Amino acid sequence: MNSPSIDDLMHQGLLEHVFPGAVLLVGHGDTRLFFEAYGKANLFSGQLMTRDAVFDLASLTKPLATALAVARLVDQARISLDQPVGAWLPELAGSDKATITARQLLCHQGGFPAHRLFYMTLKARLPSTRKAAVLDLLKLTPLSYRPGEATLYSDLGFMLLCRLVEAVAGCPMHEFLKGEIYDPMGLSDLFFVDLTHGHRPRRSFAATELCPVRNRLLVGEVHDDNAWFAGGVDGHAGLFGTAEAVFRLLRCLVADFRDRSSASVFSKQILSDIFIGEGKHPLPLGFDRPSVKNSSAGRYFSANTVGHLGFTGVSVWLDLDKEVCIILLTNRVHPFRWNTRLGQFRPLIHDRIMEHFEI
Repeated sequence: MNSPSIDDLMHQGLLEHVFPGAVLLVGHGDTRLFFEAYGKANLFSGQLMTRDAVFDLASLTKPLATALAVARLVDQARISLDQPVGAWLPELAGSDKATITARQLLCHQGGFPAHRLFYMTLKARLPSTRKAAVLDLLKLTPLSYRPGEATLYSDLGFMLLCRLVEAVAGCPMHEFLKGEIYDPMGLSDLFFVDLTHGHRPRRSFAATELCPVRNRLLVGEVHDDNAWFAGGVDGHAGLFGTAEAVFRLLRCLVADFRDRSSASVFSKQILSDIFIGEGKHPLPLGFDRPSVKNSSAGRYFSANTVGHLGFTGVSVWLDLDKEVCIILLTNRVHPFRWNTRLGQFRPLIHDRIMEHFEI
């Protein structure tokens, strides 16, 4: 019996309610081998998904925004990966957070627990004070282990990195990213929705959840409650973008890493840390690697692969040896987050893609 085509498998995902809608982009080098949209961007309005739909990229914010902002500051010699963050954040003086390094935070070895419901405290504060209050909450959060002695995936570490970036850059992180990275790369469709400005960009957004905290359907505002109550811009979540913009960003990074770019934004050294990592740290900076067993990337990506998942139903995997990139953006949390079928679907579609194109 023949295996289902990529298109058939995506339509099967719709029929089995794996996701209401999706955009799938497969790249090989600079070539887009496959780029299609499926289903609905909004079940309530009936809005169809399109290839230019803007998704809440959730935790893809970590490698595609926060890690890159830190990397840019390293290249500018404004910070060092292995110096204590307390050198730039005097508010941490006297706490056990002052000696954590940026590298430890980027590799999820900073000692922080995975998550805390900071928004429960923030919602009682004036909106203008909430972002600053997050630093106090991070300072008061007990560490789960001694920094550098374990690896625990943590949103909190990247929230601290956001405040490090802003302290050193002297501006909000999204403004630094736009001016120093996204604009020079020609990426207008990667952005944060800064809620302090009271408006959102006019784009075709994929809807996310009927939010039980905000009591409304979320469209064009960050799904993560900690990020929303902090103003929409944070280190662990808040980035929005299209599949095309994510693909172009990754191609720019690979071009810089392979010395193919005539106008590099990043040094090869810092990209080596981002894509490969440093010996004693199991993860590269900001990115994840495929699991040895039962990986969401499937069976065919090489060991020299980086990527990340996002809670809203988004993922990206980049094989540096094969120069294959698969970007799968879905709105699986629309209308409710309890839909977990995507976890089983991802490796199936990744394997089908790699088999179809014989990569």
